[in-house]
Amino acid sequence: MAKLTVFAKLVKPLPTGTIFTFLFLCPLLTNEGNCDTINKCLATVLVFFCGFSCFFSCFTDSYRDSDGHIHYGIVTTTGLWPHKHHSTSVNLSNYKLRFSDFVHALMSAVVFSVVVLLYPDIIECFYSFFQRALLVKWLPFVTGFVTVMYSFFPNNRHGLGYIPSDYPLLS
Repeated sequence: MAKLTVFAKLVKPLPTGTIFTFLFLCPLLTNEGNCDTINKCLATVLVFFCGFSCFFSCFTDSYRDSDGHIHYGIVTTTGLWPHKHHSTSVNLSNYKLRFSDFVHALMSAVVFSVVVLLYPDIIECFYSFFQRALLVKWLPFVTGFVTVMYSFFPNNRHGLGYIPSDYPLLS
């Protein structure tokens, strides 16, 4: 159980639903790396939407109402803009947009880009001519740097695609 808890903490900064969607659909849309023009177009659309989802999810947050239900919303400069307005005792103005939200959004996009660039079907489909050794050498370094940056800009948001802070594995 301890290993699972450590793993849950490692994946907490990533929008897990977006990564799962990419890993599930990419082999289908790229024809497992044997791409035609339509496969390249579909894979490009998938990468764009998943990348946007990684970026956008950093600007979402959640709260528990007095009944214990989780509600999600978009973070704004004035506070959280909920999906549906609920009468609640939670002060939504405490969830204001911060500089660290932009840093996390950029870092999430970079980490997702590294995942995309190192995915075998994407390599075969888009740049099979490129030297893989160069990618394997430098992209993990970039990911490590970005991961270290997470410690300088802590994030307490639990938005769309992120594990809630009171999830049993994280307690």
